[in-house]
Amino acid sequence: MNIIAEIGTSHNTDLNKAYSLIDAAKDCGSDTVKFQWVYADEILHPNTGFVSLPTGKISLYNRFKELECSKDFYEKCRNYAYRKNIKFACSPFGKKSLQELVELSPDYIKIASPELNYVQLLEMLSPLYKKIPIIISSGVSKLKDIELAVETILKDNIAEKNECLTLLHCSTSYPTPEEDYNVSLVQTLRNTFGINTGISDHSLNPVLVPVLAASYGATVIEKHITLSNETDGLDDPVALNPENFSLMVYEVHQTLALIERWKKEILSTKNLEAGFLDEVPLNARKEIFKQMINQFGEEKVTKCAGDGIKKLSQSEKANYGRTNRSLHYLRDIKKGEKVLERDIGILRTEKELSVGIEPVFLEKIKNRSLTKDVFSGYGVQFEDFVN
Repeated sequence: MNIIAEIGTSHNTDLNKAYSLIDAAKDCGSDTVKFQWVYADEILHPNTGFVSLPTGKISLYNRFKELECSKDFYEKCRNYAYRKNIKFACSPFGKKSLQELVELSPDYIKIASPELNYVQLLEMLSPLYKKIPIIISSGVSKLKDIELAVETILKDNIAEKNECLTLLHCSTSYPTPEEDYNVSLVQTLRNTFGINTGISDHSLNPVLVPVLAASYGATVIEKHITLSNETDGLDDPVALNPENFSLMVYEVHQTLALIERWKKEILSTKNLEAGFLDEVPLNARKEIFKQMINQFGEEKVTKCAGDGIKKLSQSEKANYGRTNRSLHYLRDIKKGEKVLERDIGILRTEKELSVGIEPVFLEKIKNRSLTKDVFSGYGVQFEDFVN
């Protein structure tokens, strides 16, 4: 099991705070710390809208600009993590941040849910995934989006069961109600794609979703960590403070111990060789569910486990399209002009702009002439172009 403490941008560019977060993650029993390598222009258009923080309402783009750090910052965080004997992972959000991250040789590259459909970025990962293990999250996505992402990274090796790629089930809503999580998808996705699966959890409870994920065979559990829920980091309100993160780690380890006990019992009873059992024994899952029901009630646990069918959760439906990447104009362009590749950004739409067509269609529209005037930030549409 790889338990990832998602530090993200909670350091607010303060290196000493980043070190304190790494210390906290290590003290809580995490295996890996994960950062986010932010360049605002790789993520958002300046006109994307506003976000409400404890300090007031500010431009979301400007907030991301404030979170930009140098390569030296991340290198120091990686080195400090290694001194603390904890692994280092990071999420890039575009080609520049990915290239710089690769130069640091992280233990893992993590692709966040909104970038799952950013095929141009995923294509850059394809020659890397056997050198640096890759983790991809599948929040605010449909099954077709996951299929395209896995195929893009694995390419000709799609039929292989590959240990270098891990798929995390996720729900992109902050916070996500536990009842919305459909945790049994951890097993469904593993059976569907033949790769390791886990969960990226944005629910507030430190126990229910992670423990159920372990019961379905998760190999990775990722959850945000913060020094305090009262600070002004973008994800601090939905992150776990050190006390709750420690509780999560303890409960997950107890669950894994229970699963191993059942595996050993089955192996000894049936005189099977060790390693025969890849899946969690049904009796172990029943015992875990009984414990969770005693703590949270049958209705909540049943809803949290879900039906294992991949679909957008109720709490993230409104985010589909707006949170994912789509094509946006980067300047005002007049009717009749040709749109060049440099005129298009592959960005999250987020708050106020119109959603564009998906990144996979970039090649179909570049160098084509416009049928109307378009404006910087607008989502690119097929009807904007001469057939």
